[in-house]
Parts: sequence; C-alpha cells; structure tokens
Amino acid sequence: MNVLSSAELKEICLITNFKTAKKGEIIYFSHDESSRVYTLKRGTIKIVEIDAKGNEIVKDILQEGDLFGQFTLTDQTLDEYAIAVSDYVTCCSFRMDDFEKIIERNPALALRYTKWMGFRLKRLENRYANLVFKDVRTRLIEFLKDWASKEGTNTQDEIILKNYLTHQDIASLICSTRQTVTSLFNDLKEKGVLDYTRTEIIIKNNALLAL
Repeated sequence: MNVLSSAELKEICLITNFKTAKKGEIIYFSHDESSRVYTLKRGTIKIVEIDAKGNEIVKDILQEGDLFGQFTLTDQTLDEYAIAVSDYVTCCSFRMDDFEKIIERNPALALRYTKWMGFRLKRLENRYANLVFKDVRTRLIEFLKDWASKEGTNTQDEIILKNYLTHQDIASLICSTRQTVTSLFNDLKEKGVLDYTRTEIIIKNNALLAL
C-alpha cells in the first residue's frame, strides 16, 4: 500500500535530499537519522531490526512509494537499518516536521497516511496471528503467493521471481528458522511446486495455487 502517488512523490522529492545505494549497501540507520522520514523512489529495500542479543531480523520488504523511518507510537527509537536488495536504489528524505506540514496542507495525503499506519498495524497483528494459528509450511506458502502476486513475472505456466532474499531473510519474515525454510523449499522443489537458484525462484503456477 503506497502512501504517495507518483505525482506527490515527484513533488516532495523536489524539496528534499536524495540518497542512492547499490545492492548490499545500507541506505539508512535509525540512530543516525531518527528525525527524518524516507520515501523510496526507486528499487527495493529490506528493513532489518537488531534485537537485544544483536541478532539481525528482517522486518519488512519495501518498494517504490513506500515510507520508512521512525514511525513508532512511543518515543522509543528502534535499532534498525535499511539495505538495498535491488541493483540500484534511490530514496529521498525529509524532516518529520516538514512531512507533518505537507500532511496538514493535503487532506487526501493525510487520509492515506492514516490508512497506511492502520495497514502497518494490521499487518503486524496478522503476522502474530499467523504465528499462533498457522504452521510454518502454510506461512511459507502464503508468503510465496503474496510475493509472487506483487513482483512475479507470469509466463504461460510459471511465475518467475527475482530472488533477492536469503532463506534466513524469509525465515525472519515468517517467524521460522533458516534450516526449516531450506527444508521446506527442498520439499516443494521435490514435489514440483517450484524450482530455485540463488538468483531466481520459478513457481509452477497451478501447483502453488492448489496448495
């Protein structure tokens, strides 16, 4: 769910700072720029949170038009960073108080922003509900279906995904372990549901929909 339309994204980026990054480069770190908001203009990034034990957990995958930064309901600053997973990423940043002024002048944007915050909370609730009520295999299949619907390239009987996530990344997103995700991928491969390499995932369209 994008907060900014293409026109709004173009307008707001005229008055802000640009940042660029190549695949694997960090484009944002929470403790360095906690008072700024970012909007992704081009590419794909993943948001990684660092827990109290120093473990890195992939929290979200963001695409063009998405916002990121310190959107919390408290004054607590999360220890997280954003890293480019596509070949090239461009984002623009602006101060939170400037963003609030833009929202005040644009009721339609304010409404979309409110809906977006609600969407984020709902997605978090669903993630916890899935953890309680659905097994790991179901969570992985639903994740693949969602990923394919957003980014997959359809051929006659296959869906091809550019594979920029490691099994550890996927495990973090579905609340599992790398070993379990790898085992499930191998099982789905043996059953002819999908095939995968380090660079792409090929999903057998009808096979995945049947699961």
